[in-house]
Amino acid sequence: MHLYVDSRYTSPYAMFVYVTLREKNKAYFDITPIDLRKGEQNQGEFAKQSLTQRVPMYEEDGFAITESTAILEYLEEKHDARPAYPLNREDRARARQLQGWFRTDLQALRKERPTTVIFYKQTEKPAPLSAEAQADADQLIAVANTLLAHGGKFLFDERWSILDVELALMLQRLIKGGDPVPENLVTYANFQWQRPSVQWWATQKREPL
Repeated sequence: MHLYVDSRYTSPYAMFVYVTLREKNKAYFDITPIDLRKGEQNQGEFAKQSLTQRVPMYEEDGFAITESTAILEYLEEKHDARPAYPLNREDRARARQLQGWFRTDLQALRKERPTTVIFYKQTEKPAPLSAEAQADADQLIAVANTLLAHGGKFLFDERWSILDVELALMLQRLIKGGDPVPENLVTYANFQWQRPSVQWWATQKREPL
């Protein structure tokens, strides 16, 4: 098992694959950083194996695949002893809905609060959110509050799923950026952030920006 990630460890999608492997108790897998600034994703064997020349890429038994949702579904099917998705069919559908939303929408928020805000110590407070990004933040908070209205620690089934990390990361964009977030969502996001698998990624020594 081999996981290729960005060398600055700021890709949320690479993080989700790493966390899923750890949560599935796959303690022994190789990690290779790819320097995107040097264009290593477009070179050599990685470019050939990946097809799309993107990270993360996961390789197992000679089969290589990119795109985090495809990797996560592959891992869920092949290593199903410890599910990373909800057990209930409708909850799994909701989880995939959220994954699609996180990856394709909320673009202003993701642009103005990139993951460097989360993974690098900020020397200055980021500029206030634009009206468009604030609208994204308001929608994110409304959705999170709806999903967590049951008052539990997890989104689904009172058990962890990779969607807890995905939602927590979206909320951390605001929390680390110093933007207002309801206390219940701060508590939820910080609780998810303390998982050992998440902490390993969050505390990596990173190259300077």
